[in-house]
Amino acid sequence: MTEPPTHCPEDEMADTEHEGELTVDELAARVGMTVRNVRAYASRGLLDPPRLEGRTGYYQQAHVNQLTLVRTLLDRGYTLQAVEKALQDKPAATADYALDLIGVLDSPLAREQEPETMSRSALIALTGIPRGTDLVDRMVDAGLAAVVDDDTLEVYRPDVVRAGVSAIAMGLSPETVLELLPALSTPLRAAADDLVARVRHDIWQPFAQRGMPEDEWTSVVTSIANLLPVAAQAVVAVFRDELAHSIDEALGEELAALAEQTPGS
Repeated sequence: MTEPPTHCPEDEMADTEHEGELTVDELAARVGMTVRNVRAYASRGLLDPPRLEGRTGYYQQAHVNQLTLVRTLLDRGYTLQAVEKALQDKPAATADYALDLIGVLDSPLAREQEPETMSRSALIALTGIPRGTDLVDRMVDAGLAAVVDDDTLEVYRPDVVRAGVSAIAMGLSPETVLELLPALSTPLRAAADDLVARVRHDIWQPFAQRGMPEDEWTSVVTSIANLLPVAAQAVVAVFRDELAHSIDEALGEELAALAEQTPGS
């Protein structure tokens, strides 16, 4: 009588440990690369060695993340030499956190607005001006929109454009609204550059100088993720207060001017 095969707990643990592993062909397919590129990046030190079983290498999710980070950085315009310098000899966990950080930068809140295709008549209707063709042409000249064809425009920063046409609907002249955009953008860009420089100096650079310890990555990524909403709240709060002061002063001046007017003047 044949005895049933014995089940070894160690074999079960080994199977669990290696579950989900990939061959080099499967790894290349997973990250959308050729096997040749995978091997080339490995030779440059951008991919940790696989687990070897005989002559076959087996790769895990950490390897997928490493190659995904390489591909993402290359897609964002970095040279291979720059990627190699930044990532070579870094632990595999760095790729996980770096992808988290890129995910923060690519979130809808952090991304610049996508252009929106709009018909010329629809944009004119938004302005509330019956004959708004000249205003639309001026938006194009100001870089807020681009002509696709005779009937279609590509509107850049559509939220800004909508806010502008709302201001026109309030009664502001188109000239005033078009002049306000650079008047707002220039100081706000300067403030944004200053804030980012301070975050780099106070948070990122000390972290990098400490060798990017793994137990600090989550805190750093969270700080950067919170940067935009916190800064936006601060800008809105400060501007609201300054606008209230300005309105009070202007109202006082206008009331004083009315008081000085003589009856019948």
